[in-house]
Amino acid sequence: MTTIALKVNGHDKAVTVDPRTLLVQVIRDHLGLTGTHVGCDTAQCGCCTVHLDGRAVKSCSMLALQAQGGEVTTIEGISSGEALHPMQQAFRECHGLQCGYCTPGMVMSAIQLLKHHPKPTEEQVREGLEGNICRCTGYENIVRSVQRAAGQLPD
Repeated sequence: MTTIALKVNGHDKAVTVDPRTLLVQVIRDHLGLTGTHVGCDTAQCGCCTVHLDGRAVKSCSMLALQAQGGEVTTIEGISSGEALHPMQQAFRECHGLQCGYCTPGMVMSAIQLLKHHPKPTEEQVREGLEGNICRCTGYENIVRSVQRAAGQLPD
């Protein structure tokens, strides 16, 4: 067993884990932050996307030890109290979700996308979210949600 130190959603955490423990397991099982989902266990669906030191990563494909000393932000950490993050609000307004299972990963990836492309084209949104799979929506409203968050669509 190994103890790792992380800052999760702005709070210092120390967690004792088996060296083979995945970051997603620490987030969900040890810290109880179940907004981060596990979909495929092979880093292909994107449901487990979180930010590690400001970069979107698939937490099912990395060991918790690799995040040692890092700053992790989960879907629970992006809102401010009762106020939704602008990306969450855009997904809500544009109906960018149906079952909602992929939504936390989509939102986290979309936030990362806007850091690199503040006013993305439809093609850039689709390319930026390629690593996230939605089995319900057909992606049209997800693309619209990201563009709304970027201020490209009227309210």
